[in-house]
Amino acid sequence: MSISANSSSTASTIGSILANLERVMSGQSANLRQILAAFLAGGHVLLEDNPGTGKTTLAKALARTVSATFRRVQFTPDLLPSDILGVSVFNPKEQNFTFHPGPIFTQILLADEVNRASPRTQSALLEAMAEGQVTVEGKTSKLDDLFFVIATQNPVEFRGTYPLPEAQMDRFALRLSLGYVSLDEEIAIVASQGKHHPLDDISACVTADEVRLLREAVKAVRVSDEMQRYIVGIARATRSAAGVQLGAGPRASLALTHMAQGLALVEGMDFVSPDHVRTLAGPVLAHRVALDPQAKFAGATAEGVVADILRAIPAPA
Repeated sequence: MSISANSSSTASTIGSILANLERVMSGQSANLRQILAAFLAGGHVLLEDNPGTGKTTLAKALARTVSATFRRVQFTPDLLPSDILGVSVFNPKEQNFTFHPGPIFTQILLADEVNRASPRTQSALLEAMAEGQVTVEGKTSKLDDLFFVIATQNPVEFRGTYPLPEAQMDRFALRLSLGYVSLDEEIAIVASQGKHHPLDDISACVTADEVRLLREAVKAVRVSDEMQRYIVGIARATRSAAGVQLGAGPRASLALTHMAQGLALVEGMDFVSPDHVRTLAGPVLAHRVALDPQAKFAGATAEGVVADILRAIPAPA
């Protein structure tokens, strides 16, 4: 099977994935495209939203759609790193230790309410997300090449939580909020789940090998020299913007490039356009920008800083 950015097979495959997801995630077309772009580009996603907006359903639907293994971990204050990574257990019959892999050894991992776990446990995800491997008791094990983390956190409940440090936030390619759907869409959701959940009707429409081919196609999406300069210019501008204590680093420039390539592929294009960059600049950069206390008190937001930068920097023609 040959897949390229503008081939009919690519459009058909991506269309099938999105159609499956939209069957259970009504009114979320734009967010689904960005999350799929992150998955195909090899980035991880942080969903910061209120309870009941479909975050868990989305993760399960994606896993079923692409024939991926799926594990869910509920992060709590008493969760230990070994509960995620795995642990060695002594076998008295064999007189040796046997390693029992944790839930991180999967293809799609839902880290639910990740900010409720201690910093020590949160850090167990760092190596996995950054390098695709974990080290337990001095032994390093590679994770599946499709390893993808969807983490969630509640933006309004701070009791008993541990805010994610900047180093861990930087590991997420995108931070999104699904938000509430429209009145008609919410009525449709209630009606469709009267007798059974639409997730029960979801079946795989793409194989893991097809996903791997799509990931290769993402790498082939062209990013011109002018577009690279535009992307880097936006990221660098966050470091000198008024009221910013910590701006986006080079990893952010890479993430914005890769996510834009992924979105271009999802939209059937073989090159990155300024619209792809502008669409993703906020979700990719805002969670990497830390404001100083005075700017926060004045009502400034990281999203606002990125929006101001986009208005100030002209896009390539």
